[in-house]
Amino acid sequence: MTDAELQAWVESVSLSAFGLPFKHKATFNGRLRTTGGRYFLKSHNIEISPRQLAVHGSEETERIIKHELCHYHLHLAGRGYRHRDPEFKALLAKVGATLYCKTLPGARRTLPIKYLLVCRSCGMTYPRKRKTDPRKYACGRCRGMLKLVEAEQKNSFEKPLDFLLEP
Repeated sequence: MTDAELQAWVESVSLSAFGLPFKHKATFNGRLRTTGGRYFLKSHNIEISPRQLAVHGSEETERIIKHELCHYHLHLAGRGYRHRDPEFKALLAKVGATLYCKTLPGARRTLPIKYLLVCRSCGMTYPRKRKTDPRKYACGRCRGMLKLVEAEQKNSFEKPLDFLLEP
């Protein structure tokens, strides 16, 4: 499917489901991995993941289009267009759109835990996905100093962490 065919599809869904025209651009974006589509607040354009269409079919892609059109029409009307707004949730239910898209195979939504912050005083552990500077933070339990443990040092979190408590 081309961008022109997607544009026509989005325009027809907008007219049939919302009764309002879609006057901006709709394009495919092959770089979208963890989301089915995006609505841009400044340009009012919509991007749709072509992988969703290939993997889950046109029915699921139409739900994603309706979701993005909910953002579009509510934003242009000056009403609550965010996911947390009751107007947005009500419009989603009315038109049969989905709040979340189906996960693509091979798409990783979360990063693995690679780091561990450990309190030097009480031993409280804080697993982290990204590297953080332990000097900027303190233990939430005892306000003690933290130590960063890299992935090479921690083979398993079940092992005793006594070696970390040394200053």
